[in-house]
Amino acid sequence: MPVAPPSPAFIVGIDLGTSHTVVASVPLGGSAKDIALLQIAQRSTAGEVLAQPLLPSVRYQAAPGELGDAWQLPWPPQGAEAATPAVIGRWARDLGAAVPMRLVASAKSWLSHTGVDRTAAILPWGAGDDVAKVSPLQASASYLAHVKAAWDGQHPSAPLHQQTVVLTVPASFDEGARALTLEAASLAGLQQVHLLEEPKAAFHDWLLLQGEQLASQLADSRLVLVVDVGGGTTDLTLIRVEAAASEGELPVLTRTAVGEHLMLGGDNMDLALAHQLEPALAGAGQRLPAARFAQLVQRCRIAKEQLLAQDAPGHVTVTLLGGGSRLLAQSQSVTLTQAQVQQWVVEGFLPPAAMTDHPAKRQGALRGFGLPYPADAAISRHLAQFLAQHAAGALPDTVLLNGGVFHAHALVERLTQQLSDWRGSPVRVLHNPHPDWAVARGAAAYGLARVQAEHATAADRLPASEQSAQTAATAILPQIGGGSARSYGLLLPGKAGQAPDILCLLPRGTPEGVRMVLSGRRFALRLGQAVRFVLLANSQHSATMQPGQLIKLEGEGWVELPPLSMVLPAPQGQTMAQVEVQLQACMTEVGTLEVRCTRIQDGVADPAQSWLLPFSVRGAVGQTAQENPAADADAENTADPKHSKGLKTADTLLPQAVAQLDRIFGTQAQAVTSKEVRQLRQSLEKLLGGREGWDVGLLRALFDALLARAKRRRRSADHERVWFNLAGWCLRPGVGAQLDSWRIAQVWSLYEQGLGHAKEAANWTEWWVFWRRVAAGLNEEQQMQVLEAVAGAMQKTVQQTTQRSVASGGGKASLGSYDDMLRLFAAMEAVPWSYRQEMGQWMLQRLKRPDESVQTWWAIGRVAARQPLAANAHLVMPPAAAQEFLDATLQQDWRKNETAMFAAVQIARMTGDRARDVPDAVRQQVLEKMRASGAPERWVTLLEQVVQMQAEDQKRSLGDSVPPGLVLLPPGSRAPA
Repeated sequence: MPVAPPSPAFIVGIDLGTSHTVVASVPLGGSAKDIALLQIAQRSTAGEVLAQPLLPSVRYQAAPGELGDAWQLPWPPQGAEAATPAVIGRWARDLGAAVPMRLVASAKSWLSHTGVDRTAAILPWGAGDDVAKVSPLQASASYLAHVKAAWDGQHPSAPLHQQTVVLTVPASFDEGARALTLEAASLAGLQQVHLLEEPKAAFHDWLLLQGEQLASQLADSRLVLVVDVGGGTTDLTLIRVEAAASEGELPVLTRTAVGEHLMLGGDNMDLALAHQLEPALAGAGQRLPAARFAQLVQRCRIAKEQLLAQDAPGHVTVTLLGGGSRLLAQSQSVTLTQAQVQQWVVEGFLPPAAMTDHPAKRQGALRGFGLPYPADAAISRHLAQFLAQHAAGALPDTVLLNGGVFHAHALVERLTQQLSDWRGSPVRVLHNPHPDWAVARGAAAYGLARVQAEHATAADRLPASEQSAQTAATAILPQIGGGSARSYGLLLPGKAGQAPDILCLLPRGTPEGVRMVLSGRRFALRLGQAVRFVLLANSQHSATMQPGQLIKLEGEGWVELPPLSMVLPAPQGQTMAQVEVQLQACMTEVGTLEVRCTRIQDGVADPAQSWLLPFSVRGAVGQTAQENPAADADAENTADPKHSKGLKTADTLLPQAVAQLDRIFGTQAQAVTSKEVRQLRQSLEKLLGGREGWDVGLLRALFDALLARAKRRRRSADHERVWFNLAGWCLRPGVGAQLDSWRIAQVWSLYEQGLGHAKEAANWTEWWVFWRRVAAGLNEEQQMQVLEAVAGAMQKTVQQTTQRSVASGGGKASLGSYDDMLRLFAAMEAVPWSYRQEMGQWMLQRLKRPDESVQTWWAIGRVAARQPLAANAHLVMPPAAAQEFLDATLQQDWRKNETAMFAAVQIARMTGDRARDVPDAVRQQVLEKMRASGAPERWVTLLEQVVQMQAEDQKRSLGDSVPPGLVLLPPGSRAPA
């Protein structure tokens, strides 16, 4: 007989913050006054261990032997080994202030950054190969593991993994970031975990502190705004207050809105101060090297905390140490005053704004280390937009401010005055006595309220004589209702000429634990192969939407979530099968979205065959899966013309264009000549206009028609050549439009099939061109396969070319165009940069030949570029490795070799991420040669400022134009103004 797990003895609230981690707990059966903070043991120096409530959420990746054995006490972080020692907390923060390139910081922000692989070892961002790296997921798990060890040391009879843990996350975290947070907790050994939004936790703490005065304290409040500014995010939440139905009852609290994910907080303020001080340390117009600027940011954080604290000094000295044996000789200092901090922080982040203001879209000067901070750092303008969307009818009359930055009275005063100005009357400020740990305390209070509510429900079932005693034993704390903060929908392709549909899975406001069953719709689900569901979320959408309702993908606020994807098991004895299912969705009591497929047999749902669809937060999983297998039968093989509004040809001429495709590639073989096949593109251009003008909606509609007829591409060598040429043009660049990942999954099966007419060199050329055009949509594994194939083909082609030049009349290259192979190789941005470096070095050797193609310089610019066109930023070649390629371009005469100059532009352009940017002195050298060579001014601007590449140059870099209506941005980037 299985042994039941031990019952929890405590409710533990954990605030896993960007800057600090805080833990609070309350015994089961306890009351609000019993909530206590955990004193977290951590090393402060090599010889001292102290316990304090704030654990800095940082990790120092020490060099072997740097820390001796001290890093192992009070305990090593999870997974640390003697070969790669690491330390967490206060000592890590102090060590990192001196050696910032070994410090893992802002792991929570990285955990929400969709522009990188959050499970890849990429932190510390920009660190060299001599530094052992960890993933954002691993770093977050190690902080929780440290907390677990600290707790277990103080509560040996009640280890943390046996307790009820409430872990807080920003309200704006999407489902992918929430899933990763739960995975981090699991890696740390915590299983019974509930997620709670941080603004709700902070408000729970305030409710807790009011005690019996709660109802009277909220009597005059109708709408409460919670502004939670942490180290990495600004969270905005509105809570409606309704008076109790009868005297003696608690008011009814309902969360009505949450803000969008805003990566803006204390970290940005530290950056702003560092940017202000940088000229005094680096010289006017100069920038500090990445390592010294990172050190300056850490020093500014310490100075900011000192100057914004109570009884703060009038000024502090910010000192940058030198390196190695010249530690003191190379040190530099600058004075930072209290007035400067208040001016730069208050005016920079809370400037006066009107209610009609919106955040600026053009990127300002505030830059970090790889994180996608918003273009506008003004919290006041983001707040104005939030209130205009969610509280235009009645502005909040009450505000609760949370987060360490609100220790600064000037920030509190400016924000409350701004809210009062918008409202036309003073706004009430709820007193928050401890903004550093209100979230952790509130998480414990939330857990206590849940337990008390369960007890009250149980008491209702007791005999009347026992109810009063049972109720008296549980002082009920109010819970904040409101259910799901967002509406969730499944993306379904629409009919040709129409926008895609969204099938509502879960409307905004659905209570936690309520399962929505889409019983009125039938879906076909494939078993035994990867399946993929594309989900969208919207925090602005009307809560009146019903489960199962179909709406068009229109309006603003829709955000694509990490896909739901997995391989569902096929029946025994079969490799694959198709079954009828119904979808079910639920916002779980843990705080995450859960979507299930339940098989329908004989018209009845079979709970024994029910599959939970997990979120795919690792890029490679989603990219290889088949998207939207649950689409309604009448929605198959359709286009995504979302971006083709105003395109007259989409509705009127598309059927004629598809008829032309059908004539060449249709199921019924028609009497067409070879010339008609070869001139298919020209025929389409005669009907639809020049292909450069085909917008993304029309292109994808044509591609979908080609894809449906792909089997007939092998009818002749001409058919195959034309199919790949036209299909590649219509799917380029492989990303950017809805359902592109599904399309890439379909064409990848063609790669495995290969060419049907492999003896035709021209067909090989179109093959390489096709994969170059769609390369941005391929994941790392797929790109590696293509890379290996094209590298081998290039070597054979070089050998054939050499043999032909030695022996007159030798055989010509049989695998297609060498230039197109070269360009395809350079387009492989998703593979590890070391592969591109190796191939780039081979290219440099080839360039010593007088007959080498000028396209080699184009390829070198791509492999060593600072800004990828579509890949994750952590895959960019480091500046030190790219230097040899930049040096090679500098040796060319740019007046005669413009392609080499453009390669230098790509290698030296400014990104604002110091981990990727080449040194200022190197960039200045490139600028001087560009000006002397008569470079276009737009190229000069790319090296002087952080700007988006213009369409003409993006086309040159990509190798093709970007389809009209599509903006190609790297993952995690923001669209330009």
